[in-house]
Amino acid sequence: MTAAETAAPGRLLTQVAGERQTGVLVVGGHPGGAVYVLEGRVIYAESPAAPGVGELLTASGRLAGRTWQNALDLGTSTARVGRLLVEQGHLTQGELELCVLGAIYDAAYFVLSPASAPVDFLIGATHWLGPIVHVDPAALRREVTRRIRLLDEIFPDARVDTAAVAAVPRPPRERITLTAPQWELLVNADGQRTPADLALLLGRAGYATIQELRRMAAMGLLELPEVRSENPEFVRLPQARGAAADVQRPVPVVAAARATAAVPPPDPAPDPPRHLLVEPVEPAPSVEIAGANQAVYRPPRLARRKPGAKLPKEVAGEPPPAHQGTDEVLLKRIRTALRALR
Repeated sequence: MTAAETAAPGRLLTQVAGERQTGVLVVGGHPGGAVYVLEGRVIYAESPAAPGVGELLTASGRLAGRTWQNALDLGTSTARVGRLLVEQGHLTQGELELCVLGAIYDAAYFVLSPASAPVDFLIGATHWLGPIVHVDPAALRREVTRRIRLLDEIFPDARVDTAAVAAVPRPPRERITLTAPQWELLVNADGQRTPADLALLLGRAGYATIQELRRMAAMGLLELPEVRSENPEFVRLPQARGAAADVQRPVPVVAAARATAAVPPPDPAPDPPRHLLVEPVEPAPSVEIAGANQAVYRPPRLARRKPGAKLPKEVAGEPPPAHQGTDEVLLKRIRTALRALR
C-alpha cells in the first residue's frame, strides 16, 4: 500500500484484517481519524469529531483530571495507561472495557463512513492505551453502515454533522417536547460550537450528539447551514459611461488609419476672453502609428487655468443668495430664556 492512497477506508481495513497485520490505519480528510489493529483485530479508534476515553471519563466526572494525567505520564511510553487505571483501583475492568468499546464505535463512524479518503497504514504502530478489548472489523463495518442508515431515516441532511450549531430565533410550533440531552444541546448551541465541540463540552459521544441534533433539525429547532456554491459568481463593478481606450493594448494600423480619416479636422477655436488666461484644449485624442503593428495612444490634454484667473460664467454658476441678516427679536428671546434657566 502506498502512502496517502485515496480509497475506501472500510475496504482497506478489511484487507488489513484479512492479512492479520498490526499497525494503525490513518484516514485523512474531514474529520479523519485512525483505527488501531492488533493481529487483524481492532483495539482502538479515534477521531477529532469524537471524544476519546480520557475526555469521556473526565468530562463525566468519573475520573479527576489529575488522575488521568498521572496515568498518561506513567504509562504512555509502555502502552499501559488502561492497565494502570485498573491496577491502581480508579476503574474496574468492566468500566474500562465499556468506555473503550463506546469510544471505538463512536470514532469508527467518522473514520470509516467516507466512501473515499486519503489513507495510509503504518505497520507496527500501537496505541498508548494498550489492548483493552478486541473488535471484529467486519462487525465494526456493519455497525457503521447501520448508523449511517439510522441518521438518514431521522433527517437526511449531513450538513448538521459538521457545521456550527445555532438555534432558530422562534420555535416552529407553540408546544415542543425536548429530552434532557436535547435541552443541553439547545442551551449550548451558540452558533460557534460544532457538534464535536458540544460533544467534548458535555462529555457525550459524538455520534449520539449528531443523532440528537438531527432529531432537533427535523423538528425545525436548528438553523440549517447555507450551501456554498462551488462556482461563486463574481461581482461585476459598474463601468464608466462613454468610450474607454486601453493604453497598453496596441491599436491596429488599419483601425487607427480609419479612425483618423473618419474624423474631420476641427474648426479653429475662437479666441478666449481677455480676462481669462486658458490654454486651448485639444479637440480629440490622437493616435500616432509607430510601426507595422504598434501604435502610440496620446490622451487629450485638459485645459489649464492660470492661478488667480476667474472662472467663466458657464462654469462658475449662479452666485449664492445674499444673507438676509440676523433676526434681533429671535436673539432677544434666546437671551431671555437662557437667563430664566440660571
